[in-house]
Amino acid sequence: MTVNKRKKNTRARGLRWHGYGRGASHHKGAGNRGGRGRAGSGKRADQKKPIYQKEGKHYLGRIGFTSKSSLKIVAINIKDLQERLDAYVSQGLVTKKAETYNVNLEELGYNKLLGTGVVKQKMNITADYASNGAKEKIEKAGGKLEVLKSSTEEKAEAKEE
Repeated sequence: MTVNKRKKNTRARGLRWHGYGRGASHHKGAGNRGGRGRAGSGKRADQKKPIYQKEGKHYLGRIGFTSKSSLKIVAINIKDLQERLDAYVSQGLVTKKAETYNVNLEELGYNKLLGTGVVKQKMNITADYASNGAKEKIEKAGGKLEVLKSSTEEKAEAKEE
């Protein structure tokens, strides 16, 4: 003899524990939005790749490392320095005596002089570092270049440590 057995969930029908319209506690999975956050953004996540492409190529993690002992070189070329000489004189950052400009690169926010450009004015420059080409050009024009630190000395000190 077959017995019709009642399903136990029939009592819950129409109550707050059953159905879509019964509060936020039901059907709150992340299936409809493709997972939470960056879930599923691996090899086959073509639907999520445009989000990362918009953010930039470094969105997914960090690349490389930052050296704590690295020296920050802020360089300026001779041609850029010459273009800005008059502005620096008017601001009081560079002094001019007769035909010679006295320039301290550290006061201008630079620590290295590079040799791109032609020297048109006579300059006495003080810098932490300078390229060989810059030194030759400044001295050829009748100026002086005082280099306070030598990059070869610093390399030797770094090897000793």
